[in-house]
Amino acid sequence: MIIKNVSLETVCGITSKLPENAMPEIAFAGKSNVGKSSLINALMNRKALARTSAQPGKTQTINFYNINNTMYLVDLPGYGYAKVAQEVKEQWGKLIERYLHGSGQLRAVFLLIDIRHEPSANDKRMYEWIVYHGYDPIIIATKLDKINRSQVEKHLKMVRTGLHVKPGTAILPFSALTKQGRDEIWEQVEMLLADQEEPEVE
Repeated sequence: MIIKNVSLETVCGITSKLPENAMPEIAFAGKSNVGKSSLINALMNRKALARTSAQPGKTQTINFYNINNTMYLVDLPGYGYAKVAQEVKEQWGKLIERYLHGSGQLRAVFLLIDIRHEPSANDKRMYEWIVYHGYDPIIIATKLDKINRSQVEKHLKMVRTGLHVKPGTAILPFSALTKQGRDEIWEQVEMLLADQEEPEVE
């Protein structure tokens, strides 16, 4: 994907009405400190359009990034470590659920998992939740540069078995530092969009 122009087009909070977009959407979910904003910045070839923070839980809205006026990358609120009241966390959950259930243009959900650790209970719940809403999550194993190359396959297997993913589920290792995995993620996105554009055979 050659990025010609990007913009943060829509920001939806807990009480916001979700946009009725005409272009396809690709969503990204993950816990608060998994590197979601860094991934989105890397995909968009921007240093700081998606705000990164040392404080987990910074993304408290659903952010729609317009890519080349052809599609949206959708940044969902992080879950897990945010130091907020339980009531607010539940509202974020309802916001994500409203989006998964209500978007007419959502093509796929990428779920980010920290490659260094076994998937947490929250990770497993999010994976099951996405499946429940009718999507087969594609897994992005972040922070690839934090482990030795010889350990990669072992850790990918740990992620795969920890989530109990469906057979054939793609797990893509990624490093925000080196950008390794960026092209593979875009290839997945482009395949997903191409699949949607193929005419149905009658």
